[in-house]
Amino acid sequence: MDRAYSKAGYVHSIDSCGMVDGPGIRYLIFLSGCALKCKYCHNPDTWELKSGRIMTVGEIVRDVKKYRSFINFSGGGVTVTGGDPLIQHSFLETLLAQCKAEGFNTAVDTSGYAPGHIVRRVLAHTDLMLLDIKSIDPATYVNLTGVPIERTLETLHICKEMGKDVWVRYVLVPGLTDDENHMYKLAEFLEPYDNVTKVDVIPFHKIGEYKWREMGQHYELKDTPIPTQESLDNAKRILAR
Repeated sequence: MDRAYSKAGYVHSIDSCGMVDGPGIRYLIFLSGCALKCKYCHNPDTWELKSGRIMTVGEIVRDVKKYRSFINFSGGGVTVTGGDPLIQHSFLETLLAQCKAEGFNTAVDTSGYAPGHIVRRVLAHTDLMLLDIKSIDPATYVNLTGVPIERTLETLHICKEMGKDVWVRYVLVPGLTDDENHMYKLAEFLEPYDNVTKVDVIPFHKIGEYKWREMGQHYELKDTPIPTQESLDNAKRILAR
């Protein structure tokens, strides 16, 4: 137990009262590091692994326990996000295992971009996977993220194989991910996955644009509008299939 609690990783930030990253009130842990470079990322300051501060599993779990009454009353739990937490998969696995040992529901918010054996080890201690599927179209996916889609889809398959619930997250970006044909293909692709219990359509926003400027990064979507309510409703209708 002491050895597990002493394991350390890079933590970007913590939010003790998240409301949308899983059911109930969630204790959110934002880990540093990400293999993707999504064009609409609102947390580019989490990309670099060592941009965070070093924390041990013990430090985090002791802090989570302070909020146990609120978390339990709401049917909530602990969600590890990022960046992409699978970058720090060894730390993530240990952190999730200790949270589970304390009786907390666990969720991981990820792109699923990791080898299958790593995904399986993490899922062994995970109740819910929040899986970001940027687009079902391979070319669009690479254009958006800089990496291929295959590992994300393999992660979805492993979740089904292991009987893990999945919430799919889909960011609607005008001109990039609002192609109806692609959305219909995604809906069709997801149909056999009865472990997908929810599909969240998230509107593109520019809240993190200033971070790109501060980092000296070129923000390609500065002229991209936010999606209309009509386009959001249409996407939700298609993906609700």
